Amino acid sequence: MHGLAETTTGALTLEHISRRFGETLALDDVSFSIRHGEIICLVGQSGCGKSSLLRIIAGVDTADNGHILLGGAEIAGIDRFVEPEDRNIGFVFQDYALFPHLTVEENVAFGLKKLPRQEARERAAAVIARIGIEALAKRYPHMLSGGEQQRVALARALAPKPRILLMDEPFSNLDRGLRERVREETIATLRALGTTAIVVTHDPEEALSAGDRVVLMQKGRVVQISSGYEIYDRPNSLYAAEFFCPFNKIPGVYRNGRVETPLGVFPAVLDLPDGDPALACIRPQAFRLAKPGEGMSARVVRCSFLGEIEQLAIQVEGVNETLQMRTTERIEVKPGDHVQLIVEPGGVLAFPQP
Repeated sequence: MHGLAETTTGALTLEHISRRFGETLALDDVSFSIRHGEIICLVGQSGCGKSSLLRIIAGVDTADNGHILLGGAEIAGIDRFVEPEDRNIGFVFQDYALFPHLTVEENVAFGLKKLPRQEARERAAAVIARIGIEALAKRYPHMLSGGEQQRVALARALAPKPRILLMDEPFSNLDRGLRERVREETIATLRALGTTAIVVTHDPEEALSAGDRVVLMQKGRVVQISSGYEIYDRPNSLYAAEFFCPFNKIPGVYRNGRVETPLGVFPAVLDLPDGDPALACIRPQAFRLAKPGEGMSARVVRCSFLGEIEQLAIQVEGVNETLQMRTTERIEVKPGDHVQLIVEPGGVLAFPQP
């Protein structure tokens, strides 16, 4: 049994958390720890268990197995359950869940009822000022834009000075331009306050950019935990690789520490015997233009100008599938034209053939 004394084990520790809904195993032996002041991005496809895990951490649902420790003290386990209101865990919901009949300042002060009235008022005012929403204090939620509602929800969650903040898809209801700005402001605020946070998202770019570490889930299990750079550059599985970047998957053969393919031979370290089938996964940006007579010839099938980037669909001899190429170079081509290409080995990952 875990003791209830505070330890230096970290802000939050999950040990072997499992949860089943009927025949569905929503969470399957999930374990990881979060350091004080760390921002974790929990990411994965819809239905992978992200929101279920948040609900269990918050205490609004219970796990079938496992333990949860907050600052080293057990808050959920076989014979221990701390009620949600006693955990001091903040929660920002996807739809913000503001109380429509309360003003902004009343919403922010809602979770401070245990404090003396004057102290609660001062705490709410300080958080409102920190988030920069003083001009909204007397307004009601229906008078606010989506971005303003998100800031109010954040202020309300931060006002009780939670030991950890949980955010469930907090930026998904905002349009793209506003989403990036509000996300950057939110993460900057959390870092300035030293807030420990778990941010759930389904957006790969958001996960890579917002967190100190990324926790990637698949079908209720954690498949990789690492920094954004690590999980992008060195994914531990084909699933992890494809989640964060589209790939051209070229079948090949593993031999002598390399994968031999119709597009070339690429270094690889795989736990496979020589002669076994393997995949060379080539990032679209790994293709480079080559000088005439060098590299491989490719026929342009389609071309799309995306502003900063040009995207080409190309056909290469020996490969049945149409390949995708992305480049920041200006390539003045049209469908049917031929170009010479090389592949940068640094943009190639190798995996066993599934």
